[in-house]
Amino acid sequence: MAKKPVASERGRTLRVPATEISQGKGVRLYQFALDGKVVPSFAGVAQVRRNASGDLEGFQRLEVVSHITEIRDFVESEGAMIPNSIIMAFSPQIRFVPGRRPRGCPSYIRSGILVIPTLPSDSKDARPASVVDGQQRLAAVRSAKVKEFPLSIVGFFAEQEARTEQFILVNSTKPLPRSLIHEILPNTRTRMPTALQRKRAAAELLEELNRNPTSPLCGKVRTHTNRVGPIRDTSILQLLENSMSDGALFTFRGLPDSDRRKHMFDVVCAFFAAVKDVFPEAWSLPPKKSRLMHGAGIRSMGYLMDAIAHRRSLSQPTQAQFAADLRAIEKSCSWTSGYWQFGRGRRRRWNEIQNTSQDIQLLTDYLLGRYKLIASKITHMPNQRGSVHRTGRSELHASAV
Repeated sequence: MAKKPVASERGRTLRVPATEISQGKGVRLYQFALDGKVVPSFAGVAQVRRNASGDLEGFQRLEVVSHITEIRDFVESEGAMIPNSIIMAFSPQIRFVPGRRPRGCPSYIRSGILVIPTLPSDSKDARPASVVDGQQRLAAVRSAKVKEFPLSIVGFFAEQEARTEQFILVNSTKPLPRSLIHEILPNTRTRMPTALQRKRAAAELLEELNRNPTSPLCGKVRTHTNRVGPIRDTSILQLLENSMSDGALFTFRGLPDSDRRKHMFDVVCAFFAAVKDVFPEAWSLPPKKSRLMHGAGIRSMGYLMDAIAHRRSLSQPTQAQFAADLRAIEKSCSWTSGYWQFGRGRRRRWNEIQNTSQDIQLLTDYLLGRYKLIASKITHMPNQRGSVHRTGRSELHASAV
């Protein structure tokens, strides 16, 4: 009986029996099995972080200790089985040496040997492979009190951008932290599922708003790598997505990418600079002490931004123009104290507004309603076009503006 082929170590090189599978034009996958305790010698985990220059590196979330412990206990149990493959991306340091294809074997599959260089555990050099999916399983096997635990592995050759894209696609249906997906989306370029495609444009703008020193939102948005920002990234993303869909930012949809993002950046900066100017106390407090910085406040103010731009019939209102209209409703807002007077006996304490769809709608309707009542009294330059064309979300709120 022939001996079962196993991975052999020759010096600092692994020679692993593998199967090459051709998928589409120029796409090849490599499937093999290897002891999970050996994997760290050639595959690293690129955890997401900001380098000294503030640029984003990596894409993996941090290890989840409780999850790893559960998997480790399972691995140490009798009859443990992990059928899911570890997915990793290869650098050119790894090479595949094909064998002879047996007669009758399909053209899209062939066997061979993967030649994989390894590094000592204390080496600071980059590993020739990076884990795209399965870091928690690998961490569990690494620490498990078992002699060995072979794992199924699927690898592919890819540059850094493709690794990030595959990571998102593999994990978008799993409970990854949404803030992590939002933050690494701008580092991708290929076509994503429709929902992620829409969110990517908003995520790119969010990154610029949160990192550009000229932005009033700089450092204020809480992301996976900026845990101290007072405003949740999901709140700003929803504001941006709504406005891009059919609000003030929809105006720039036909421009080239660089121009479109610049104009959108300018509009959002002008609006929030005005918000900061009109509501300085509420702007300086955390969400628990200011409903302006709360998810409900941010999202409702997004609709107000669209309404002001629409009423003025301007694609790019200035900070002064936004501020003039915001001051008209300043005394109607109870961001940090008092009561919201919603009418018909519906009075709510300032901090009773929650980040729910019902409360967001209630606050939005109130702000737009108050704006409607005093909009006609606000003095501003005449509309150069002499008329207002309502479209998209502005049309939905036409009765309010």
